[in-house]
Amino acid sequence: MKKLLIFAVFALTAAVTYAGGYRVSLQGQKSLAMGHTGVAVVNSAELVFFNPAGMVYLENKLNISAGVSGVFADVKFQNTEFGYSTETDSPVGTPFYLYASYKANDWLAFGLGVYTPYGSSVEYPNDWEGSHLVNNIELAAIFVQPTVSVKIFDELSIGGGPIYVTGSVNFNRNLNRTLSDLDGNRTNVTVDASGVNAWGYTIGAMFKPTDKINIGFNYRSEIILDAEGGEADFENVPNSPLTPFADTTFDASLPLPAELTVGFSYQFHSKWLFAFDFNRAFWDVYNSLDIDFADPNIPDSFNRRNYKNASIYRFGLQFEATSKFTLRAGYYFDESPVQDGFFAPETPRNDSNGYTAGLTFNLSDRFQIDASFLYLRFKEVDASYDFYFEDGVAVPFGGTYKSNSFIPGLGISYRM
Repeated sequence: MKKLLIFAVFALTAAVTYAGGYRVSLQGQKSLAMGHTGVAVVNSAELVFFNPAGMVYLENKLNISAGVSGVFADVKFQNTEFGYSTETDSPVGTPFYLYASYKANDWLAFGLGVYTPYGSSVEYPNDWEGSHLVNNIELAAIFVQPTVSVKIFDELSIGGGPIYVTGSVNFNRNLNRTLSDLDGNRTNVTVDASGVNAWGYTIGAMFKPTDKINIGFNYRSEIILDAEGGEADFENVPNSPLTPFADTTFDASLPLPAELTVGFSYQFHSKWLFAFDFNRAFWDVYNSLDIDFADPNIPDSFNRRNYKNASIYRFGLQFEATSKFTLRAGYYFDESPVQDGFFAPETPRNDSNGYTAGLTFNLSDRFQIDASFLYLRFKEVDASYDFYFEDGVAVPFGGTYKSNSFIPGLGISYRM
């Protein structure tokens, strides 16, 4: 009994990483409205994130972009075999970004970005049928990125810089499918870690073979978040030698995958711009998660996740309708990194289609209002998590998942 309870804690503690592949790209309203393309689009300080090499091609000396999105996500789960179903009741997420670029001269530019590429929240009803896997999870990760852009010659530039990451996570689940205290309260554990810091880097290049065509490349490195001294809080634990769980601390290494993006933009008309990006996320770094608990009565854990690399195909279109309004629309297809048998409810993440639209309203020569909207629909999937064990026997948990997200966004741009 003791062994199976300990394993149950470990097996889903892996959710503290960053909700698996559940990453929604929201790094700029202009780019998001165009299907989140941007590696080869020169139009604002959003280049700090998408491709810092392009900052040197911005016309204005100073460019600032800031924005926030509201994430309204919904996950529905149903198991027809056993006749139960549930739906998440997750709070609204508000990822944000702030970028600034400064053009020192014709061949040199500097930039700074603060943004949240990893951040999600999933909350199920208490004691639902899958509560032994997850009740709720919240993740926040903030990236701070100083960058520099250098023009090698008129047709080619390079750029990049370091990335500083600070993050936190809070995760709760029941210890197993039945355990409770004398009052009937389900035994659960909350794993919490904050102030987790790490460093990475980004590099990029932009090539302009003609006045109408841009070709871009950007790479963001793998980043390992080493959580040290995180808190594990056990509640409603029965007073028994078989359940010797006490509050303790833990250490863990949490990987964020490297990403490579290549793409191009084509100004095929004075008012029309087309863009395409291909993004490859190297999720295979997430094979497992090792948990080192400080309490010697709780053995360390090795938990498999076995993610695979995944790609995103992005398409965007921009139309300068008038001197006041620029309209945008886009689409992207996002592959899931989750493999069969590893579909846990804290990562309700399958292949998805993203449909985007938005506009920019020019308040003046210096100020712009940017708006975007993303409807993200995940493919309905019958899937299971096959690596939960009780009494040494695997107890798969699965069913049909339906997921979607509505994400409006608003931003402001300044140029001088």
